[in-house]
Amino acid sequence: MTNANGGDGVGAVRLHRVVEGPEDGPVVVFGGSLGSDLRMWEPQVVPLLERGFRVVRYDTRGHGASPVPPGPYDLEDFGSDFLALLDDLEVAKAHLVGLSLGGMTGMWLGAHAPDRIASLVLCCTSAKFGPPEMWADRARTVRAEGTGAVAAAGVARWLTPGYAQRHPDRAAFLRSMIAAVPAEGYAACCGAIERMDLLDVLPKITAPTLVIAGADDPATPPEGHADLIAAGIPGARLEVVPDAAHLGNYEQPEEFTRLILEHLEAL
Repeated sequence: MTNANGGDGVGAVRLHRVVEGPEDGPVVVFGGSLGSDLRMWEPQVVPLLERGFRVVRYDTRGHGASPVPPGPYDLEDFGSDFLALLDDLEVAKAHLVGLSLGGMTGMWLGAHAPDRIASLVLCCTSAKFGPPEMWADRARTVRAEGTGAVAAAGVARWLTPGYAQRHPDRAAFLRSMIAAVPAEGYAACCGAIERMDLLDVLPKITAPTLVIAGADDPATPPEGHADLIAAGIPGARLEVVPDAAHLGNYEQPEEFTRLILEHLEAL
């Protein structure tokens, strides 16, 4: 298979996916955060289906029910997996909604496979996510102790403290989601983020782009992350959602979904 950035696609894996909605609807693909699986997007599914979109959710390589190839991984690998998914579904061009690692994948694709990306929604993400030592340390911890060792800290970044206190069942659900991720898959994805630097390619992105940040995101705060992305991508628009941490689509689903639909339906 030849993919849009000229590679041969040999390294791509067949991602686990759930496809819902009309076969002739505009295709919106959702890519998730490090430590998540496709269930993180459940709040967005029904509203998009009701508006006639074909909704595709997938588990990133190393996560959920997708394969766990040996590392190291890089953004090009995530991009190749995404292009293979589109090829498998016989989709020429899709809208991509990505959060955190999914957004990083989206930026890479926007720069390197522009003919396959109809538009981008980049949520709670970063184009350069330091310090590198933090990611190397987290990968070592996960390889030594498993993903359960980072699950509580992960949810503390994903949800504001008030939300987690009001919804202990949802916080527990997300902790179990992180703890279920294969250790090697999580650690190899940490390595990809450790090495990532997309700042120089942002001006190459031509897809209509909406950047959404959580005002209370401790992982990728608007200042120094979302603002740099919005400034770097020509014509990009930035929206900051109050009372949202890193998994903003889950904590503030109504506002994130409203912004996503507004973006998609204006095209």
